Amino acid sequence: MSQTRRLAAILAADVAGYSRLMGADEEGTLERLKSMRRELLDPKIAEHRGRVVKTTGDGLLVEFASVVDAVRCAVAVQRAMPERNTGVAADSRIELRIGINLGDVIVEGDDLYGDGVNIAARIEALADAGGVFVSNTVHDHVRDRLPFAFDNLGEQQVKNIARPVRVYRVRTALTHPVASAPGSPLSRTAGEGAERQRREAGEGSSPVLPLPEKPSIAVLPFANMSGDPEQEYFADGMVEEIITGLSRVGWFFVIARNSSFTYKGRAVDIRQVGRDLGVRYVLEGSVRKAGNRVRITGQLIDATDGRHVWADRFDGDLDDIFELQDRITHSVVAAITPTLRRAEFARAWAKPTSNLAAYDLYLRALERHYTQLRPATDVAIELLQRAIEMDPGYAGAKALLSTVYVWRTSAGWSNPAEARTAIALARDVVSSGPDDPDALGNAAHTFSYLAHDYERALAILARAIKLNPNSAQTLSITGWVYVHCCDPEPAIDVFQRAVRLSPLDQEMGLMLWGIGVAHLIAGRNEQSLTFLHDTIREMPNYPMPNLSLILAFVRLNRLGEARAAADRLLQIDPSWRISRTSPPFRDQSFIEESRAAMRLAGLPE
Repeated sequence: MSQTRRLAAILAADVAGYSRLMGADEEGTLERLKSMRRELLDPKIAEHRGRVVKTTGDGLLVEFASVVDAVRCAVAVQRAMPERNTGVAADSRIELRIGINLGDVIVEGDDLYGDGVNIAARIEALADAGGVFVSNTVHDHVRDRLPFAFDNLGEQQVKNIARPVRVYRVRTALTHPVASAPGSPLSRTAGEGAERQRREAGEGSSPVLPLPEKPSIAVLPFANMSGDPEQEYFADGMVEEIITGLSRVGWFFVIARNSSFTYKGRAVDIRQVGRDLGVRYVLEGSVRKAGNRVRITGQLIDATDGRHVWADRFDGDLDDIFELQDRITHSVVAAITPTLRRAEFARAWAKPTSNLAAYDLYLRALERHYTQLRPATDVAIELLQRAIEMDPGYAGAKALLSTVYVWRTSAGWSNPAEARTAIALARDVVSSGPDDPDALGNAAHTFSYLAHDYERALAILARAIKLNPNSAQTLSITGWVYVHCCDPEPAIDVFQRAVRLSPLDQEMGLMLWGIGVAHLIAGRNEQSLTFLHDTIREMPNYPMPNLSLILAFVRLNRLGEARAAADRLLQIDPSWRISRTSPPFRDQSFIEESRAAMRLAGLPE
């Protein structure tokens, strides 16, 4: 048989832990593999113009004429896998590893041979479960053609290949690695194969995010040294205040709280933190609270080389806690930028309340609000009401209370009285004229979602962003208000800015969802699915993004997938009904189209 050669993109995939799965349930595993091949792999390969070269018990080899199609196919498959694993025990899930190479191959009949194939198989063996790893040739061809980011894992020596191969991990442009996020289809930890080899070789990772031109900093959660787990909220609140103080200095680039706090409770490599978040400086420290006394220690580290820039200890009474926070923040700023504009400092260090007891209640409520669970919101409401009773002028507490009411309304847990109260609180916050950007942002969201007063919301948000250009939360809220206005392009722009400021945000799902809905509004249905699938992965227990998926699938005439999204929503919340929805969108035709899609997918009235 004659042989020819051609350039091809080769995708190699297999099932992680295949032997273990077969040992535990041979027949069940085989049936699920067949189903996955029939319902997911074969359609996606055909959609992206691939050709299956060969299959094994747990793997397959696919050829693509276009390397762009190969990467798109791999990412689409991995994004769809978490949905297939919904409700499956962690040790029974089928997870794929995928490697892609672009190279010269030998063609003999329908089969392919050569280093082009071998390298793809070796890269696949390095990949994480749920990951897509590619060679440098793939990276060089697609990096400017696809909306994905790449983690450089360095050169890898692979079996039977003479020269080392530089390997990259693929991830979407709007998600970033975090060291212990479970269940991510595109691994957020270092590759189980590649990164282990790099550590053994003493190599470091290349920076994932470029350093901003401004001085850039992340403040890690301070360790609670009080011996009382109940004091965690106090230490966390201390860090939030320091982040807020730094963020208000206009010439700083400050990573948002939600990304910094993904490192809570873990021993970390400061240099890796700097690479993950794209910052030059990292502040870490501890808080020890005993009786009415508190001791705060802090150290500022240059993450590019591990050098200690500054370290200090601060002691004082709890009554002086705000002053202590200010002293720490001033010291950090002075260590980074010797020439400071003191006029901006005076504004930057303004505190939301002088009532320590009200502030304590606010921190406790904030901790519960972040859980986004209904019982926790009940407690948060009670705590915030008490804080407002203690300090009737506390704008931050009023704004947070209005936000809790908005969240309850969106989830169908609220009533008209709570909505009216939320709007009244938002009006009170704005009329009091605070220089608190977070309070203004929360108030603006209330005006947009509950009052549908979009122009007022955007005007308030412009003021909040001017006060704190580093607030990812305010930018995310701005994106959602543009979505409510059915204005997709500015929505996507501000969401992307928010993601850069908080690349590990615990509310990343909300940002991805917003981008997905923006693409839906723009009529880019296939593109919206990319972000909506990521949203489901980030927020598997939150029902509402499934409504957006339903609309996208109905528009694309994929009714089976629309019904599956409806079933998934009802599994999460069996009591959900179309009549409970309160869409905040300006465009009524979009609302009616969405409701029609819900009915077509079989959701109950």
